[in-house]
Amino acid sequence: MTTTADVSMSPATAELFQRYVVPNYGRYPVSLVRGEGSHVWDDQGRRYLDFFPGWGCNLLGHCPPAVVEAVQDQVAKLIHVPNSWYMEPQGQWAKLLSERSFGGQAFFCNSGAEANEAAIKLVRLHTPEERYKIITFTGGFHGRTLGATTATAQPKYHEGLGPLVAGFDYAPFGDLDAVRELVDDETAGLLVEPIQGEGGIRLPPEGFLEGLRAIADENELLLVFDEVQAGCGRTGEWFAYQHFGVTPDVMTLAKSLCGGVAGGALLTTAEIAPSLRPGMHAATFGGNPLAARAGIATLETIEREGLLDRAKQLGERFRENLAPLVDELPHCQELRVCGLMIGLELLVEGAPVVAECMKRGLLINCTQGKVIRLLPAMTLTDDEVDEGCQVLADVLRTIEA
Repeated sequence: MTTTADVSMSPATAELFQRYVVPNYGRYPVSLVRGEGSHVWDDQGRRYLDFFPGWGCNLLGHCPPAVVEAVQDQVAKLIHVPNSWYMEPQGQWAKLLSERSFGGQAFFCNSGAEANEAAIKLVRLHTPEERYKIITFTGGFHGRTLGATTATAQPKYHEGLGPLVAGFDYAPFGDLDAVRELVDDETAGLLVEPIQGEGGIRLPPEGFLEGLRAIADENELLLVFDEVQAGCGRTGEWFAYQHFGVTPDVMTLAKSLCGGVAGGALLTTAEIAPSLRPGMHAATFGGNPLAARAGIATLETIEREGLLDRAKQLGERFRENLAPLVDELPHCQELRVCGLMIGLELLVEGAPVVAECMKRGLLINCTQGKVIRLLPAMTLTDDEVDEGCQVLADVLRTIEA
């Protein structure tokens, strides 16, 4: 692994962004130019081991060969046509997703926020007009569009955006009694991440998802699982709900769905799907031929290479590497792991840890201020896991509690 005392980039690239790009992202002073597997290279020739590839989108690593080949083949045949026409790859993609989930139908879009907006509409369209409220959960994250932002029960994301979309109630994650108290004659659905991602890799308390299913059934509500971060094999099952034996009515997907290519989806049952009727929702680029071919290649690669089992094995290797730090270091509070969703909660701010790891050639993420979040690729080698965990451990040992 390359060790870098200082991180810098081309001044010309920085000037381009300063003059022409809206500054709505906090950016590291690094310009990435190439990726392969779990490594990326910057414009200065430095190589980094990436434990957070594409913010969780690159589940197969950077530029996975099967996805690259599928997109290269498709781009020379047909790039885009609207959804007023049939496209065979889109139908095949929907079939593969249906067969690996709960046997429903798919609506395709381009991102997790779009998928969740579709779910919000579907919940309202499928229930009587007087029922429009959706209960969501503290610590959850559902996207950046206004409806998805309102569904995100974190006040910091609401500042300056009011008035927000009406019809959302918030309950503490894991608190079934609070959910029961919020349900009334105007409630239409429940929207929850089965494993909270941006909220800090928070696993549901025992019985919580089962309890939500019961509340939904008792009150004729739709249960929506946001699996934008957890879905498509990251946890070692095709979908996180399969760990808990609780099947949702609606599920949203994105991030790793297309192996790094932009794509999102909503899955629902054949009985509920017709409520999202023509004219009520659409996505211009949703399910386009390039995304569909990438999505098919991603699913086929995971299956052909046995990567669901590999995700579980890698998760345990991360656990073996990082769990001792909780006992060793007073500022390491808790480790949470489900396949390749890994959160290490600290008692100190995590941003300096991220910055120092980057200087040492390791890319990681911090969420909620104090949770080191790793969403690595299924294609990591054991040596790469050990190497990156050693860097992280060395950095954490330099941090004062």
